[in-house]
Amino acid sequence: MSKRIDFVKSIQGLNESDLQSRIKEDELRLKKLEFTHAISPLENPMSIRALRKDIARLKTALAQKAASQEGKAAGAKLQAAG
Repeated sequence: MSKRIDFVKSIQGLNESDLQSRIKEDELRLKKLEFTHAISPLENPMSIRALRKDIARLKTALAQKAASQEGKAAGAKLQAAG
């Protein structure tokens, strides 16, 4: 549980480009893990599941940052028009 909390805290400080690069790196790691697991069983196959969940958390954080920036832009347009 504490690993997840640490992970979430660590991604809060990242900007959009950092999140996108981290997503790409983790997706590449996931492909390599799945390929390795197909050839010979991994010692801990739950690491694949954990990595998938981490990627989903990163994508969620990226979507939230994009939505908050869109909200700020829409708010600025309303204030300029009003």
